[in-house]
Amino acid sequence: MGAVARPQSGDMATAVRPSSSSSPHPGTAPAPDPGPVRAPSLRHLGPNWYATVMGTAIVANAGAALPGVLPFGVPGLRTACTAVWALSAALLAVVLTARAGHLVHHRDQARAHLHDPSVAPFYGCLAMALLAVGIGTLTVGADVIGEGPATAAAAVLYLAGTVIGLASSVAIPYLMVVRHEVRPGSASPVWLLPVVPPMVSAAFGPLLIPQLPAGQWRESLLLTSYALFGVSLLATLVILPAVFARLVHHGPLPVALTPALFLVLGPLGQSTTAVGKLADVAPQAVPAPYASGFAAFAVVYGVPVMGFALLWLALAGMMTVRAVRAGMPFAMTWWAFTFPVGTCVTGAASLAAHTRLAAFAWLAGGLYVLLLAAWAVASVCTVRGLVSKELLAAPRRAPRAPRPATARTR
Repeated sequence: MGAVARPQSGDMATAVRPSSSSSPHPGTAPAPDPGPVRAPSLRHLGPNWYATVMGTAIVANAGAALPGVLPFGVPGLRTACTAVWALSAALLAVVLTARAGHLVHHRDQARAHLHDPSVAPFYGCLAMALLAVGIGTLTVGADVIGEGPATAAAAVLYLAGTVIGLASSVAIPYLMVVRHEVRPGSASPVWLLPVVPPMVSAAFGPLLIPQLPAGQWRESLLLTSYALFGVSLLATLVILPAVFARLVHHGPLPVALTPALFLVLGPLGQSTTAVGKLADVAPQAVPAPYASGFAAFAVVYGVPVMGFALLWLALAGMMTVRAVRAGMPFAMTWWAFTFPVGTCVTGAASLAAHTRLAAFAWLAGGLYVLLLAAWAVASVCTVRGLVSKELLAAPRRAPRAPRPATARTR
């Protein structure tokens, strides 16, 4: 979900290259040598790397949602999901450590990332990585570490992810308004990343409600989850028109940025998942009239939103095929094929449980196959890029060329 493609100047996570010092003028003292750069391999490790954690965790979370929904069993699915969850937890520890090293040794680059409108939105990925691993900890991780430790770890990850997610939902849009230089027609699906974390929290909260004492505690978390749902949904409804207007008026995204179109699926699938999970636990938290209303809302909201998600999936798929034909290189943007599609799997599985329609069950299964293929390709290419050290190298900016008049018809 972050970009490291070299030739594209419009890539979503293009890091700012520090300017080199020019030769000193005659009669002036040369600048002091700053000495060797510490941890040089971490200098260009941006917040987009949390996408590897999100994309891996969603494979486990989506797979755990399928049993009881699919009309057939998949032997070994839960065991495989547990193994993938363990991998996502290990990845989270590694990326958190690496990012801490980046912040300690390369504060100038960290500031540059935060002030770069193409990179700053990825700070929302930290919250989603914490939340995605937390959901897996509660749903499949308990098989390994036990229910008590899993609940405690999930609660910590929920609180940390929710607080960080709310902070990113406010701080990044604030920077976009007062600090970033956002050019007209530059709206990107990446803008959704800072505002989606509260929606992930809204889907996570219902899993913790049964662990709380009955009464005020459960009702408070239920309504807090609905409030988080509203925060993310309304922010998404503000951003989506700008993204579509950019496509209509300025043509397709740069080739390396094309996978970012799949990010639109994230709030769609995650919101469908959230209302379904909230409806499942509502009878344990609120009186009957409200509980039945929440159950009806899960279907009335989820079905049309899932329909729009499928429409957008078709549009994004066609644009991706076009980009592949144009020579789309591998970049970290390819992780955008994973987490958003995974949220559609959990959303379709929730609708299958609430409507009892086999069509939604088959849809969830088909999307899960697509998710597995996307995750496998992104993982292999990422490992290959790490081995070659290409993904950790300084990005190369291509000179910005004027957009040709025939951009739409190429």
